[in-house]
Amino acid sequence: MNYRDLDLNLLLLLEALYAEGSVTAAAARLKTSQPTASFGLNKLRAALGDELFVREGAGMRPTPFAQQIEEPVSRILGIVRQDLLRQRGFDPKTSQRSFAFSTSDIGELVFLPEILSTLRREAPGVTLRCLSLPPDELQQALADGIVDIAFGYFPDLQGALIYQQKLFVHPFTCVVRADHPLIGDGLTLEQFASLEHAVVEQKGRSQEIAEHRMKELGIERRIVLRSPHFMSVPLLVASSDLISIVPLAVGRAYARIAPLKLVPPPFDIPLIELKQFWHRRLHADPGVVWMRGIIARLYLNRDPSVDARSPIFRLP
Repeated sequence: MNYRDLDLNLLLLLEALYAEGSVTAAAARLKTSQPTASFGLNKLRAALGDELFVREGAGMRPTPFAQQIEEPVSRILGIVRQDLLRQRGFDPKTSQRSFAFSTSDIGELVFLPEILSTLRREAPGVTLRCLSLPPDELQQALADGIVDIAFGYFPDLQGALIYQQKLFVHPFTCVVRADHPLIGDGLTLEQFASLEHAVVEQKGRSQEIAEHRMKELGIERRIVLRSPHFMSVPLLVASSDLISIVPLAVGRAYARIAPLKLVPPPFDIPLIELKQFWHRRLHADPGVVWMRGIIARLYLNRDPSVDARSPIFRLP
């Protein structure tokens, strides 16, 4: 390997190849010609001693080595971009910056529609990259510059180098199929305990609040399905007599894609505190400051699941 032959343009090409899976598309992304991009890929192969990308169907697939270096390349380019932006400021109307968010799949469902809509109006060149990281990896990802902002429920994300802003608190709901034979508009504790349950299990996520509360109250139930994925729940519940406890915004979104109804839990559950988090080294970064302001403007003291301005969360 001859790392001296690497330059910033080649790293940008490598990033574009990861994103596009095609030399032609990568060239278009970088506003250069296809022969120039092909020449750059050959230089990368020579410098790194690996094929990097091999043809697969109509596109290209990264080699194991290329997959291994994708994160370091992203981190290097992130640092360069942040330093350059810090020098010249940030203009959302002209910026081509890409921001890396970390949240859960449900965080994307709750936050992203309005964020994307706002960006299209105010920063049409800005793009987003969403990562779903285990909570125990998120703090290091923020420190390494892999993630710019995390938002959602991350109770273990703390420390002197991690800044946070509370946005809003959010309740839970129960979901059952719309024509459930045993459940009407209300739900007793006895009914809740007698039903079969579908449970989303995600370490360090909001579901642990409800699970901990039921353990405190000594509520026993029969769990017939455990899944790490929120999005597997709506169709499974809609086609059975199962019940599941989920955040209210999740339940409202479920009801738009499956014949479900929402029923208040028959016991009190602490509210979910949703926050945005960032690392101290990005605290004064003009772009991140602007993006945090967008998130705060949209969600500070405003729960989108009960706000009429968020039609995606209104029941049909």
